[in-house]
Amino acid sequence: MSVEDKTAVDGVVLSDAAAAKVKSLLEQEGRDDLALRVAVQPGGCSGLRYQLFFDERRLDGDVVKDYDGVQVVTDRMSAPYLHGAHIDFVDTIEKQGFTIDNPNASGSCACGDSFS
Repeated sequence: MSVEDKTAVDGVVLSDAAAAKVKSLLEQEGRDDLALRVAVQPGGCSGLRYQLFFDERRLDGDVVKDYDGVQVVTDRMSAPYLHGAHIDFVDTIEKQGFTIDNPNASGSCACGDSFS
């Protein structure tokens, strides 16, 4: 799936760089039963915060997307907050890690981990 095709996909959108990093991390874990779970939880400076973690569970109502063999799972409560959110992975001299560009966020804090 090309980047252009991914922009039309509902739910969370994972860039090629992010998918490659997740795949690499999963290979290090040595498990093929894990998916990247993306969730929204109360907290942080702006009211809501993102959570990204590996999960083997599937919950009722989960939204599951596959990006080149990487499963991305979002629970049904978080899905509306993450609709159209783009997850990327950056690796520069200034910053390394996952970034989330969320069109649903009306505001965010300087840490970049929470939004409103």
